[in-house]
Parts: sequence; C-alpha cells; structure tokens
Amino acid sequence: MNDASWGTPSRAGQWGSADRHTPFPAGPVREAAGAAQTRPMPIVPDAGGDQEDRDQGAAHLSGPLFRDERDERDERDDRDHRDARDRGEPDIRPHEPAAPAPQAPKAGKKSAGRDLRAAIGVGLGLGAVIVASLFVYKPVFLGVVVIAVVVGLWELTSRLAERKGIRAPLVPLAIGGAAMTVAGYVDGAEGAWVAMALTALAVLIWRMTEPPDDYLKDVTAGIFAAFYVPFLATFVALMLAADDGAWRVLTFLILTVVSDTGAYAVGWRFGKRKLAPRISPGKTREGLIGAVLFAMVAGALCMRFLIDDGVWWQGLLLGLAVAVSATLGDLGESMIKRDLGIKDMGRLLPGHGGIMDRLDSLLPTAPVVWLLLVAFVGTG
Repeated sequence: MNDASWGTPSRAGQWGSADRHTPFPAGPVREAAGAAQTRPMPIVPDAGGDQEDRDQGAAHLSGPLFRDERDERDERDDRDHRDARDRGEPDIRPHEPAAPAPQAPKAGKKSAGRDLRAAIGVGLGLGAVIVASLFVYKPVFLGVVVIAVVVGLWELTSRLAERKGIRAPLVPLAIGGAAMTVAGYVDGAEGAWVAMALTALAVLIWRMTEPPDDYLKDVTAGIFAAFYVPFLATFVALMLAADDGAWRVLTFLILTVVSDTGAYAVGWRFGKRKLAPRISPGKTREGLIGAVLFAMVAGALCMRFLIDDGVWWQGLLLGLAVAVSATLGDLGESMIKRDLGIKDMGRLLPGHGGIMDRLDSLLPTAPVVWLLLVAFVGTG
C-alpha cells in the first residue's frame, strides 16, 4: 500500500490519489480496508539524534505519513494555544519550560554604595578637628591644610605611577605645595604665585636626575598636580588670612558640604535623569537641583549671620556658585579616576576613600568663594 494514502480527504469524500490508482474490490474486503484506514497510526517514539537524522528516518519508514502527522499535531497545538490566548490564559507551549519571571526590585531599597556608618563617623571626626583648629589657633588649621595637601599629592602621584606609569616627582611637589600654602597665608596672592612658579621649576629640574624617557609626560603631570592640589588649596589660606578668616573658611566648608549633601539626598530619593552618565553614572539632574537649593539657602543664612556686612541675597548667589563649582570639581576628579580605572584615590578614610576623594569638590570651590567674598565684603 502506498504511504500517500494517509493524506487528507478531498471535498468529495474520497481519499487521495492513491485510491484512484489502487481501487479496492467491493464487499467485506473494501469495508475492512476502510476500517483500517480510520484507525489512528501509532506514534513512533523519537530515537534521538539530530533533526536531519530524525526526518530522514521518518521518511524512510513511512514517507509523508509522519510529516503529515507532525503537521496536524502542530496545527492542533497552535489552534489550542490561540484559543487559550483568547481566554486570557498564558500562551506557553507544554514542551517549552516557562522562563522564570524576573524579580522586581524591592521597593524602598537603595544602596548608597559605601559604608554610611563609617562615612558619617569619619566625617564628624574630621569636622571636629577642623572646627577646633580653625577657632583655637589659625596656624594650627593652616597646618591641617598643609597635611591634607601633602597627602593628596602623595595619593595622586601614586595612582598616576601605578595606573599610567607616570613618574611625577613627589618630593619637589610636596615641599613646593607646603610652601605655596604658607606663602598664601603670609604674603597673599603674590606669594602664592611666586611659590607656584618655583614649584614648577623644581619639578622640571628634579626630573632631570632620571633617564630622559617620558620626561615631558612626567613634568606635565607634575605641574598639573601642583596646580590642582596645593595652588587651589592656597585660596583657603587666603580666606584664613582675613580678620574674620575663620568665619569665611567656615562658610566655605559649610556651603560645600551642604551642596554635596543636598545633591546626595535629593538624587538618592528622586534622581532619575542622569547628569553625566559617561563620567559619573550616579549623579543626576535632580541631585544638581537639590545641591543648588540647599546651597542657596545655606548661603543666605551664612552671609546673614556669619560674615560681617554680608547680605542674604549675596548668599543666594554664593550658594549657587558653590553648587556649580562643587559639582564640576566632583565630575573633574571622576574623569581622572575613570581615566586611571580606579574607584577611589586612596583608602585612608573609611567610607570616603582617600583624602583626594574629599578634596575633589573643595579644591575648585575655594577660589570661587574667595573671589565672591572679596567682591561682596572686601579682603577683610
């Protein structure tokens, strides 16, 4: 018997072309043959192997029979699943395991990315040391600034050497940075500029004692480090030198800390739109708005109650400028750390990273606050 006789009945109620070519005799024999045709064909279990082997095996055993049976079964499955979909039931085939449903993030659970307890404890300890030294004896606070400058230079030059092979000379940078800060406090801006020029010259000469390979790269990084850390820190010494210098420095510190805190609090709670995703993915536009609002309010209060002859609206402008400069400073160091491929500049401060990770927003903000305070209330 031809395997093609297991085809689909025609509209006239006759079977396929095989019936026309192989007629049955009338009577019991034909009835028996018809009964045999109506019995379902047993399904042969899959013997394994790849799909091509299985298809060839089925064709060898019964020709189109097994393919037709698979097609009818697939059509029936498709029809059943369409009916299930119309009834609102999940459209998942029985032989396909359902993919596990993704777990939704738990509401209200956001990670700060750091040990907040350690960060708060270290922050409070540093704040106590700074405020105590600031109001007890100004030179003590100046010593704290010098120590921060030297440690910051050590962290920066160490990371440059580890990650980029850049050998910025630390000794002339540390000596020149300390001298630069003291000169700013004693002789003002002129003394700071002279110390900066002498530090750059010392970097050029010191590097000459080593082989000339990468000389230009090393001295360029050294001069950048001298400007980035001690020269910008010199403006804190310039503020300190005024008669009400302690209050000016305190205002500078309060505004910078409040700006960072406002950015963190608002960004953590409401932040959705990224501010600079390629530089610092954690910063958001909402966080920047929070920094501006918090700093402007703090600026108005500080100018009104801490600075002699200060006016509240001056504090609004001061707070706005601090929020912008602190954010740019933070992004600037994030750019440096991304280029170096590191998360923190150091590990000296638990929960904060290194000294440079705390100076990132303070350093570029210092000249901004110094300049605006001079413009608003004079040099003091």
